[in-house]
Amino acid sequence: MPTNRTVDVYSDLSLTLTEAGSGRPCLILHGGGGPATVAGLAGELSRTLHTITPTHPGWNGAPRPTWLTGIDDLALAYLHCLQDLELRDVLVIGSSLGGWAAAEMAVRDTAGLITGLVLIDAVGVHVETEPITDFFALDAAGLAEYAWHDSARFYVDPADIPTEQLALREANQAAMRELAGDPYMHDPKLLRRLGRVDVPTLVLWGESDRIVTPAYGAAYAAALGNGRLRVIPEAGHLPQIEQSAATLALIDDYLASGR
Repeated sequence: MPTNRTVDVYSDLSLTLTEAGSGRPCLILHGGGGPATVAGLAGELSRTLHTITPTHPGWNGAPRPTWLTGIDDLALAYLHCLQDLELRDVLVIGSSLGGWAAAEMAVRDTAGLITGLVLIDAVGVHVETEPITDFFALDAAGLAEYAWHDSARFYVDPADIPTEQLALREANQAAMRELAGDPYMHDPKLLRRLGRVDVPTLVLWGESDRIVTPAYGAAYAAALGNGRLRVIPEAGHLPQIEQSAATLALIDDYLASGR
């Protein structure tokens, strides 16, 4: 069963970690939708790995210090957390904004703690020909259309969401805007820096993602020192939810092959 613990990374920043399983450590970083978007994936991977799923500061009511204003701050906090926990041979998996944080961790990992990387429909780089859709400009119906292959299945009318849950979603979106709103959803320097990341990296992409397109994913993979793109049919921005079995199979193949 998953357990929760709190780790004090700095005097003014504590991280809440959900852990399960045993074996190789696997840090799983959620996107703007919160920890629930990777909970199913973490549960499956915990059968063979020691999964560690943080809640980003600012999400789901987790406190965020005023100085934590960028994804680079988040990435360094997670690297320092790995160091404090004395973890080695770490696999880092990141979805969407979490994939951006994972990439920022990898370019800063001078201690070689990270030995594997899986980026799932990650944002974080600027690709001239493939602009990132303005998430904040979309209403609920528009977001469903852009984010899911089967938008009719996953669209939820905001009027049907309980008040407390809707407030939590709005707070999560405010945290995302603070960390990733300017410049919008990218680090202008990251694409160039990715060439120094030589750990085997699996780049997974939903074929129907219209937030960041598969062509954007191809540019991401090409920029990495050792990246490989795999496109998942009938999936949008969160293939770990929409096509969970296919996503897990590709990760299992990557782990078995070492790349």
